[in-house]
Amino acid sequence: MAEPFVLAIDQGTSSTKVIAVASDGSVLARGSAPLELITTQPGWVEQDPHAVLESVRAALLELSNYIKLEDAITVGISNQRESLLLWERNSGHPVSPILSWQDRRTVDLVGDLEWAGPEVQAISGLPLDPMFSALKARWLLDAYDRDRSRSVAGQLVLGTIDSWLLFSLTGEIGIEAGNASRTSLVDLSSGDWSPRLLEIFDVPRAALPSIQNSVGVVGTVRDFSPLLDGLRVSGVLGDSHAALFSHAGWLPGVAKATYGTGSSVMALGTGDIATSSGLCRTIAWRLPGEKPALAWEANILAAGATIVWLASILGCTPMELAEEAAESSDGVVLVPAFNGLAAPWWDTEAQALFSGLSLSTGRAQLARAALDSVVFQVADVIAALRDASCEPLRLVADGGISVNSQVMRRQSALCELLVAVSPIAEASALGAAHAAGLGIGLWDLDQLESLPREYVEHEEYLSSEMKSSLLHEWHQALALAQSR
Repeated sequence: MAEPFVLAIDQGTSSTKVIAVASDGSVLARGSAPLELITTQPGWVEQDPHAVLESVRAALLELSNYIKLEDAITVGISNQRESLLLWERNSGHPVSPILSWQDRRTVDLVGDLEWAGPEVQAISGLPLDPMFSALKARWLLDAYDRDRSRSVAGQLVLGTIDSWLLFSLTGEIGIEAGNASRTSLVDLSSGDWSPRLLEIFDVPRAALPSIQNSVGVVGTVRDFSPLLDGLRVSGVLGDSHAALFSHAGWLPGVAKATYGTGSSVMALGTGDIATSSGLCRTIAWRLPGEKPALAWEANILAAGATIVWLASILGCTPMELAEEAAESSDGVVLVPAFNGLAAPWWDTEAQALFSGLSLSTGRAQLARAALDSVVFQVADVIAALRDASCEPLRLVADGGISVNSQVMRRQSALCELLVAVSPIAEASALGAAHAAGLGIGLWDLDQLESLPREYVEHEEYLSSEMKSSLLHEWHQALALAQSR
């Protein structure tokens, strides 16, 4: 007899991944498909809405080579967050491209709305920054519905990627609570769209999807792919939220760091936003009948992207670059502010730079500085979490760079934390599967907590003098890169 399984779709920035997860939590099969970014001019980063859907279909087709998709019992979704598009409610036709979370075309709008920054952060938990969806929403409406007539009439829909996928799969127009909280348009105190924030960003309420729970049946797949028709969608989470969920992140003391194109560090916790030291407040997830689970989060714009960038310049692969890295950078520091700096600095005008270069600097030192730039950024975030009275007991790591044991040992030493690396490459997809299974009663939270999780643990120490010296060099370079 074939074993029934939960299907999970993880729609990411550079690819779509799909996995089949058995009732014991094991991953039975995998599929993936690449996805392109479109950069028509500096700072503009777009994706094709139809290409996103085709990448989902292609990944499903690959998965079907290894497992019978008719044995799936439900489907969950995890997705890249903050990316936004505009489509017609009735026809489903995209009006705009997807503006990626990496897109920086709204930098000038930040200056125009600088007066509202403190109020935006007080209500939404998020700083005024081009990464978040509200500024993209304003730009899209200015470009495609300047007088807001179609938006006010409900003819257009502004949606994040989970909304676009949910609509394309099921015809439902909704947005998951955690994804909604990343738009800068949600009042964290109510968990609903904020009339005041909608006013500030000039976004009509009629253009926004309804906010839904992260867990529970939200629709049935129709006319998307014969491989999925009739399946219920029963769990939706933003990718970083899903990764935390896969690590049983509701347990005390668990902080999660995903090392992808950028990096996200997230931990559940309460506290005053005024003491957050550059962190964001966000809804991690909302379970049926419960208040939203709030989290602290820090978003780092360039992590894996830094390694890919330097490897391309040096004519090698990212893996070769990591293997070539010296034990020490010999004082060379890279600040990867290619598109400014996000948490915990939030400086849109910061400039990328190398410091400490000398005639003896070689490829190996540059490689070490690139890898260390990821470690330093995460270490500053952990310090900010501690300032916010959120004391992690362990840092659970996933994503591409986490497989580098040298980098993870360095992370442990600078954060003074045990770093536990997940061997599952698809943590976000796994979290979506867990949410979907929870949504149909396949598991409860206790059962999810008890699913086997094997981690590679790293715990390393540096002398206080060495740690202070490394962080001092990093912070000196940061000061040079920042605009203020």
